[in-house]
Amino acid sequence: MWFTLSFSFVLMGVKFLAYTLTHSNAILTDALESIINIIAGSFALYSIYYASRPKDEDHPYGHGKIEFLSAGFEGGLVFLAGLYMIWNAFNGFFRPVEIHSIGIGIYLSVFAGLFNYIMGRYLVVRGKKFNSILMVADGKHLITDTISGIGVILGLGIIYFTKLYWLDNLVAMILGIVILHTGYQLLRESLTGLLDEADQDKINLLVSILNKNRRDKWIDIHNLRVLKYGSQLHVDCHLTLPWYDTLEDTHHEVSLVEKLIRENAGSDVEFFIHSDPCVPPTSCQICQLKDCKVRKAPFKIKLEWTIKNMLPDKKHGLS
Repeated sequence: MWFTLSFSFVLMGVKFLAYTLTHSNAILTDALESIINIIAGSFALYSIYYASRPKDEDHPYGHGKIEFLSAGFEGGLVFLAGLYMIWNAFNGFFRPVEIHSIGIGIYLSVFAGLFNYIMGRYLVVRGKKFNSILMVADGKHLITDTISGIGVILGLGIIYFTKLYWLDNLVAMILGIVILHTGYQLLRESLTGLLDEADQDKINLLVSILNKNRRDKWIDIHNLRVLKYGSQLHVDCHLTLPWYDTLEDTHHEVSLVEKLIRENAGSDVEFFIHSDPCVPPTSCQICQLKDCKVRKAPFKIKLEWTIKNMLPDKKHGLS
């Protein structure tokens, strides 16, 4: 993030140099977004530092939620920038400005776009590795900036050969709409995180892992909840085990579930697993234990675990 932020200053200088030489509204649109990159990147850098702080008495779940706030702040800035760019391009149709040095503007835009893409891909890869929504959001923003840069280059190329200078404002307006959409997506992702909207991808991953590795003693898992706090996942669930197991046996099975998820989920995971005793004869019909000496009903079917039957706070059974 330090490297990305430092290089953003360089790219902003390159883009404003290109605008000064060309007076192109499309290049100005791209340059203004670089200011957003720097402001948002500064806040993102502090947010990552703050999110990495250990849990304390005032923040028992850690400080990771600030990543959602920072991503929302960045999304809001991008959204406002998109509105301004559209308005500026619209006014350009009525107050046209002659464009100069288009060739130099294209070369500088290619340079800026290439390095924006490299930095964006780097942040997305690292963000996914460390499960950081903020780094991923910042990386996607830079990649979108690259797409905007490609639009600028194509627009300038067409203007260079056709001399239709009004196309500059059209390209700027289209880029403004793209940037507006990017800002909306960043805002939406941050709000869903702050409001603890269920992460369907993470839940699907957990369900898949548990289905593939389930033990006969794990009669059912229900009341499954997955929350994201920065780079950490917080998982709540109820695990139904044989009623006659000792406390030591129950603890062992719970530990196996925790180990399974930690080894396969690819991120730091915190568990609150509540163990439930099975309820004969309802539980017996889906219990796969072959050596159960207190079975009250015959085994009938292996119940496939799905999101639909694992999320409700209700023990599984056939009735």
